[in-house]
Amino acid sequence: MEKDFNAVIKAILKENPRFRKGAYHFVREGLDYTMRNLHKSKVLGQSRHVTGQQLAHGMRQYALEQYGPLALTVLNYWGIERTNDFGEIVFDLIEFKVLGKTENDQLEHFSDLFDFKEAFEKPFQPNKKDKSRLKPPPPSVSADQ
Repeated sequence: MEKDFNAVIKAILKENPRFRKGAYHFVREGLDYTMRNLHKSKVLGQSRHVTGQQLAHGMRQYALEQYGPLALTVLNYWGIERTNDFGEIVFDLIEFKVLGKTENDQLEHFSDLFDFKEAFEKPFQPNKKDKSRLKPPPPSVSADQ
């Protein structure tokens, strides 16, 4: 399957080189990750269908776990800069018959679900309470004074 998936990505990139190859692998892995987590939490039940919103939030969590503070940098390198880009990649994979969709699925379901910069940077920023502990010590008094 990996070879077939790489051939599909090559065909997609020939038509639309907007995203890098890694973006498609990330979305496929992010879908698997999201489905596993939704099944574990019993959200999906017997269904194998994930909504655009569920997938975008699952891919956010997957990116944070995989790349930590570099998640935004990695995604941006691949050309992914907003949740709409997740949708465009998903719909590229649907068009090339790698993924399926229901009649209710729409690209707009991925539209502006969260702010990328905040979603990928905020988890790694110290909170205000921590900053108070980081104040520099008062200047030391020398024995000469």
